[in-house]
Amino acid sequence: MGHFRLLVVGNGISAYGSYLNMVALNVFIYHVTGSALTAGLFMAVRLVTSVLAGFVAGRLVSTRDRKGLMVGADVTQALALLALLLAPDGARVGLLFALAVITGSCATLSQVALRSSVPEIVGAEHRARANGLLVTGRSLAMIAGFASSGLVVAQLGYSTAFALDAVTFVISAGVLFLLPVRTRAAAEDAPEAGAGAAGAEGEKAGAARGFARMLLRTAPLLAVMIAVRAVDGLGSSSHNVALPIYSDGLDPAHPATFISQFWATWAIGNIVAQQLFGRVTKRTGRTPGERAFALGACLMSAAFIVVFAGLPTVPTIIAALVAGMADGFTEIVYVSRLQAAPDAERGRLFGLSASAENTGFGLGMIVSAALLESFSPLQVVAAFHGLAIALCAVLLAVLLGRGRTSARSQDRPGGRDDRAARDVSTAEGRNS
Repeated sequence: MGHFRLLVVGNGISAYGSYLNMVALNVFIYHVTGSALTAGLFMAVRLVTSVLAGFVAGRLVSTRDRKGLMVGADVTQALALLALLLAPDGARVGLLFALAVITGSCATLSQVALRSSVPEIVGAEHRARANGLLVTGRSLAMIAGFASSGLVVAQLGYSTAFALDAVTFVISAGVLFLLPVRTRAAAEDAPEAGAGAAGAEGEKAGAARGFARMLLRTAPLLAVMIAVRAVDGLGSSSHNVALPIYSDGLDPAHPATFISQFWATWAIGNIVAQQLFGRVTKRTGRTPGERAFALGACLMSAAFIVVFAGLPTVPTIIAALVAGMADGFTEIVYVSRLQAAPDAERGRLFGLSASAENTGFGLGMIVSAALLESFSPLQVVAAFHGLAIALCAVLLAVLLGRGRTSARSQDRPGGRDDRAARDVSTAEGRNS
């Protein structure tokens, strides 16, 4: 895990630059053009690019060197920011939209490649703990990025913010390049010297049939989990859009106060969840599965709704903390579950997941912004997160039904043996 901790540090540094730049770029494009429509188009271009990039990233990650893809994505983003810094003022607007395409696609590619690589870097048995470290690093980066963005832009200017972001990508690329980590399954599945070709082909055919049976058994459940994440994206967009409106209503003189308190508390909850998750999994040796994911997603959405319920400060902060903890927990469980898939399929799963999540978030940004013209923040957030709760209830019902069916099959003669024969994922499948 030592090499992976260094990777987490590098990833956290680049994430800090991304969060810093998220604020700086959105303010900069409005400052340059004076048009809210142009600023909105910039965000839309980046989101659409992220959605489309998920499908392409899945195929690339499945066939190309993942470490090289991540290094290339970081270097490309650094060069794009450098080009923006060196460009004359008249060419910057066009370059900003090019930057939106580059950052959206490269960020998605890097995320898909990293998530797909975790089991190969740390070992499948340590993937949940590793995912927790990544969640912690990103949460700390978010706190630092959002907290320092205003100060950096106000005191040092946009150019310094962009240059700082470019440096963070260079550091991340350097760390990745130097670390001696393997990011995909070893190709040494070929037979040892002297083994017959027919025997090797028979083993491969048997493995292929076993994997096909596993996919037929698990694909519908994974599809529902990915759908839950897409609807979670809708919910996330609703509270992101509603937060400034709700905060302004609480304290028009200091509208940023509640937003800062909310995100800081949410991030602390993420970190606490990682610490608790790591301790529990280390003690029990098991990774929570689909039921825990569904229950955690329900709790997360319910907590987000409570945040906008107009309660006093203390219960609201507690709700934000619970939302952050549940969000961090479900993130770790979900990513760990997808990582239980075979390496050859993992990239496509994460590419599809990234596209689904970005689609939900982008669509939610548009719809929730329109609904907030007529409805209160609580109504909009409750509607979107309520949809997530409903879908999680469906997932729980499916899981309970599968559990009862499995229990009945085990009670029949030979049922337990049949089940064992079908379980081609061994301990990984049982942990999930």
